[in-house]
Amino acid sequence: MRKQILLALIPTTLLLITSCGEKTPYPGFTKTENGLYFKIHETKPDARKVKEGDIITLNLIYKNSDDSIVFNTSERGGGMQLKVDKPLYKGDIAEGFLMLSLGDSATFITSADSFFKKVVMAELPPFIKPATNLTFELRLTDISTIEELQAKAQQEAEKMAVVENENIKNYITENKISTPPTQSGLYYIELQKGKGAKAEPGKSVKVHYTGTILDGTKFDSSVDRNEPFEFILGQGGVIRGWEEGIGYMQAGGKAKLIIPSFLAYGEQQRGPVIKPFSTLVFEVELLEVK
Repeated sequence: MRKQILLALIPTTLLLITSCGEKTPYPGFTKTENGLYFKIHETKPDARKVKEGDIITLNLIYKNSDDSIVFNTSERGGGMQLKVDKPLYKGDIAEGFLMLSLGDSATFITSADSFFKKVVMAELPPFIKPATNLTFELRLTDISTIEELQAKAQQEAEKMAVVENENIKNYITENKISTPPTQSGLYYIELQKGKGAKAEPGKSVKVHYTGTILDGTKFDSSVDRNEPFEFILGQGGVIRGWEEGIGYMQAGGKAKLIIPSFLAYGEQQRGPVIKPFSTLVFEVELLEVK
């Protein structure tokens, strides 16, 4: 997790040992025995405290030694979610996380060289001077265990599945579709019966298709590109709804496939149009089987 975002903080934790009374070059800051400078601006002592292994969410800004902002979570759609692990170097801001409670705000100062070498695992970028420090300003907005996040994700998935099912029912009603779904949940609607070879696992099939979501928004079309798509049926190279639906077809045939998300991309987002739990609608023409 700590290697994924080059210019973003991916922190960890360590037990805090504070050097009491030690003077620092940063007024108002305290230095830990491991070399981390910190200042707690606002604390909520009765709130939930961070523990090692927690997943925390932060609003975060960090700056270079010239006080220029390097990274700001507010410019990237909100808070950053991180797992609290062990630190990678002495003075890693990771050790500061165990000081915090939910809702706390703080500033940490740590070595730029060590952060990029140990955490980012990259050379210093040109806008970070060697032998200088980075300043991290943050507010802790959420604390969860992995188990809590998993339970929350499961609850959300169940809610989204209910919504998707209702949307499919409405689509079927509005479009006066009388064909029942297959056992898997796929709607296979034959538009033109093919007279050529049958699509079977292990055979190469060439298709033209246009894909939309239920509201009609198009996300892809081989027809528009005039580039048929070819793949081997039954080898997992396409979504499950395609594997099943095209397997019902013969060359020269056309069909409409209404594919629930659990036979497509599920909880994943694919591009700007296909959101998590999106039902996909394809009009497919099977051009060739060989």
